[in-house]
Amino acid sequence: MDKPAVADSALVSDDFRVVLVAPSHPGNIGGAARAMKTMGFSDLALVTPKRFPDPQAQWRAAAAVDVLDAARVYDDIDEAIADCGLVIGTSARQRRMPLATTTATALPAWLSEKGLGGKPAAILFGREDNGLSNEELRRCNLHVVIESHPAYPSLNLAMAVQIVCYELHKMLVAAPLVPEWDRPPASAAQLAGFYAHLEKVLTDVGFQDEHSPKQTMARLQRLFGRVGADETEVAMLRGVLKQIERALGEDLRRSSNLE
Repeated sequence: MDKPAVADSALVSDDFRVVLVAPSHPGNIGGAARAMKTMGFSDLALVTPKRFPDPQAQWRAAAAVDVLDAARVYDDIDEAIADCGLVIGTSARQRRMPLATTTATALPAWLSEKGLGGKPAAILFGREDNGLSNEELRRCNLHVVIESHPAYPSLNLAMAVQIVCYELHKMLVAAPLVPEWDRPPASAAQLAGFYAHLEKVLTDVGFQDEHSPKQTMARLQRLFGRVGADETEVAMLRGVLKQIERALGEDLRRSSNLE
């Protein structure tokens, strides 16, 4: 779906996409749009919002109604991040299986070292009541924590968007990100296809039990998320998996002939 143009596009960065996952209150959507526009961002994606469009979103957005009008609504998170080369999840708490983590303040330094490779980066913000699920965080290359007082770490959704966008804005003003990769990074959709293929082959060769997978795939996703594979590398890995499947098929045919 093409995204409508946003006013003053010369002042807007297309490097980052703010993704609100299942927001329940339209006022928070409007507040997030306003926070984005004040920091020069316009790419807003909404995953299964409870109420949108809604007059409260328009009212809270104030002069950022153009960001709301350009927002795209998706049925699931995979569609919202499909073309992104980097996915960053925000959360107020650590999980049982630690992910690569940084703070909102340190995020610009991490991005400056890694680069974006010419594809947008998605910043995921979770539900107002319980944030992002573990499964959603496993789609992320990085887990960002906003520093807050430990006695009350909860932040309003729009406030969280404002803080992260402010840190990114400072970075882009100081030194715009430039692609440094020789090949574009693999998109979220390409990685999802690779993970599904990998899981199938691991099950076929008996490495994991499809009925009791434990955390095998979660840890492998974390590994490849840290590596940051490009499009060519993912294509090579898919080629390796296809060759394994061919070899398995030939072994099965030979076994059948012997019988």
